Amino acid sequence: MMSKTEEHGENPPAHGGAAPKRDLPTTARGLRTRASLVAAARAVFERDGFIDSRLTDITKEAQCSTGTFYTYFDSKEEALAAVLQEAQEDMLHPGPPQEHHENRTVVESLEAGNRAYIEAYKRNARLMLLLEQVASVDPEFRQLRLNRGQAFAKRNSKWVKKLQDEGFADPSLDSDMSAKALSLMVGRMAFYKYALNEPGWGTDELLVETATKLWLNALGIPADGSRRT
Repeated sequence: MMSKTEEHGENPPAHGGAAPKRDLPTTARGLRTRASLVAAARAVFERDGFIDSRLTDITKEAQCSTGTFYTYFDSKEEALAAVLQEAQEDMLHPGPPQEHHENRTVVESLEAGNRAYIEAYKRNARLMLLLEQVASVDPEFRQLRLNRGQAFAKRNSKWVKKLQDEGFADPSLDSDMSAKALSLMVGRMAFYKYALNEPGWGTDELLVETATKLWLNALGIPADGSRRT
C-alpha cells in the first residue's frame, strides 16, 4: 500500500512496516510529544480514513513539524500501528476476569467482562473498521489483525480452562478452540453493531445479555452460575 506521504513526495524515511520499530522515549517531554502525535494521528485517521489522510494532516493536528514526527515514527503506517496498539491495550484490559470476586457469581463475572469489552469496543469502533479495511490490502496490518485476535483468544482460553478446572464449564471442550470461537463471536457482534452500524442489534445492554447467555450455553455453565453436577 502506498502511503500519502509517498504519493505527495514528502520523502519520508524508508517504510519500516506496520509494527512500531522504535523504543519509547526516555524523557517525560518525549513521552508527551509522542502521545500528542498518537492522539493527533488517531483524530486524523478517524476523521479522514487512512488512505486519504496525509502526514501533514497529523502534524497540523499535533501542532508540530514534520521533523518532529520523524523523530518518533518512520511513516504514517507506523503511526497507525501505534494508534492501534493503544486501542488494543484499551480493549484487551477488560474482559473475563482471571479471578472470581467472592461477592460475584461466575455469571456476574462473565457479564461484567462482556460489558467492559463491549464498552471498550464501542469507544474504538471507528479504529476497528479502519483496521479491517487496511488489513484487507496490507499484509503487515493483516498480520497485526491476526495477532490482535490471538491475544484475545489466549487471554480468554486461560479463563475457560480455569472454569473447567473449577467445575463450572464442560471439561470435554477444547479450551483454546472454545475461546477462539467465543471471542470471534462477540467481536463480530460488536463489529456489526458499532463499526458498521448495522440496524437490528438492539441496545448495548441486550448485546451484553445475549453475549453472556451464549457464553454460558456454549461452555455448559448452569444458568445460575453453580458448578456442574
